[in-house]
Amino acid sequence: MDLALLSRLNEARAGREAIALVTDLATGSARLVTPEAAAHDPMAVELAEAFRTGKSGAVETPAGKAFINVHVPPVKLVIIGAVHISQALAEIARIAGLDGVIVDPRTAFATPERFPNTRVIAEWPDAALPPLKLDRYTAFVALTHDPKIDDPAILHALSKGCFYIGALGSRKTHAKRLERLASAGVVDAALEAIHAPIGLDIGAVSPAEIAVSILGEIIAAMREKRRS
Repeated sequence: MDLALLSRLNEARAGREAIALVTDLATGSARLVTPEAAAHDPMAVELAEAFRTGKSGAVETPAGKAFINVHVPPVKLVIIGAVHISQALAEIARIAGLDGVIVDPRTAFATPERFPNTRVIAEWPDAALPPLKLDRYTAFVALTHDPKIDDPAILHALSKGCFYIGALGSRKTHAKRLERLASAGVVDAALEAIHAPIGLDIGAVSPAEIAVSILGEIIAAMREKRRS
């Protein structure tokens, strides 16, 4: 591979950028394509599907056969609140391949014993979140029901462009949350992007069922948002 291409590819992967290496199988020529550039590429349809699924493979094009080697950053799942729903969500998210972390300043709840397979940070969001480097490949959920914990965390997630932001609570609770966030300067478009009540509407009742509904909504957003 051309050293300039290799250098740019490594730079993108280190910076958690999505990028695809497209190789013409007849000539061996290669080029790099970002999701932003893919929309204007002759292989726009094939590239969009590769970025959506994260799967590499050979494709047939009018110009001949090519191989798309797509590199999409692993999705991070940041969960605010070491609650019962979080225990189930962290486990099923891990099985689905998401890299999860729990953030909750309440040390009685945020313990390794309650989350044996998940990283737990027993700190306030303003201290815990910046080092986690939330980005467009981060799914964020707020589950504490405590505005002192959830609101600053949501504000941080909104500022980082997370592809999914969800918050637990009834419609009435969320309406009050929106008022507080609007008072903090969040614009309407950003407020509308928050998934609340959180999760797919599957009639979930138990913490485990609610966790399933949340993960389902995250996966639906992930497979759609990865295209951009």
